[in-house]
Amino acid sequence: MPLTPNLNPFITCAVTGSGASQDRSPHVPRSPKEIAKSAIDAAKAGAAVVHCHVREPDTGAPCRRPELFRELVDRIRDSDTDVVINLTAGMGGDIVFGDVESPLPLNAAATDMAGATERMLHVKECLPEICTLDCGTMNFAEADYVMTNTPGMLRAMGKMMTDLGVRAEIEVFETGHLWFAKQLVDEGIIENPVMIQMCMGIPWGAPNDLNTFMSMVNNTPSDWTFSAFSIGRHQMPFVAAAAALAGGNIRVGLEDNIWLKKGELATNAQLVEKADTILSNLGATLMTPAEVREKLDLKKRTPQSV
Repeated sequence: MPLTPNLNPFITCAVTGSGASQDRSPHVPRSPKEIAKSAIDAAKAGAAVVHCHVREPDTGAPCRRPELFRELVDRIRDSDTDVVINLTAGMGGDIVFGDVESPLPLNAAATDMAGATERMLHVKECLPEICTLDCGTMNFAEADYVMTNTPGMLRAMGKMMTDLGVRAEIEVFETGHLWFAKQLVDEGIIENPVMIQMCMGIPWGAPNDLNTFMSMVNNTPSDWTFSAFSIGRHQMPFVAAAAALAGGNIRVGLEDNIWLKKGELATNAQLVEKADTILSNLGATLMTPAEVREKLDLKKRTPQSV
């Protein structure tokens, strides 16, 4: 496959995530106020899109309380910084089994399974421009945890996104997820323009080697918009791989990597600035939020319109 560089990419900053990183770096934001500030700083550094989770303000534990999402979104919208808002809809699909000899009953304290309407409640209330759709079920690194998204659940949530006028960012963690994404589009559940996020290097999904990555790229329809990222020390190499090698867009941020370089913890703004430097050295110019909205036919809501 010949190189098809994207010289006008956009950066998504994944601001805080739901992993257990809140106690590993003081820069991982917890409260809606902290998350909003970090998102705004990332936007000022060059991110056109901010992808946001919420956490319990006191403990930093991941949660999906709608009132926290609403506070977060209101703070971003009330600021004077333009940025595309992308909210997670991935929470509420977590099954944690018992031990290998007694998988049932489930670990009730750690399991969080909710219906489609409940998982989409904060999206309906906040009406972001984009929300994520984790397009399948997979094992994660934890011994007994399964991220659970059945075909029925994905069809229901995908239709809700389309009916709300919120663009689905389809998260693909392995090739089977990409296959089902095509099915959702073929069924008319997800409408054009289609956007996907290739999530590389997350155990036990697609490894972050370039052969696997380019296989996923080559199996993505040419009229779809895609971004890609990898985790930890592989985050910045994938900035170049996604844009320069594969012709896509980029995601960086503290959800996926807390380090600026070995021994130095990063802020979201610093990660965006570093990605921008890499792309600028390759001759690329970043897309603005307005250009992303036009490309993806996004509906920007103001505080008064929600």
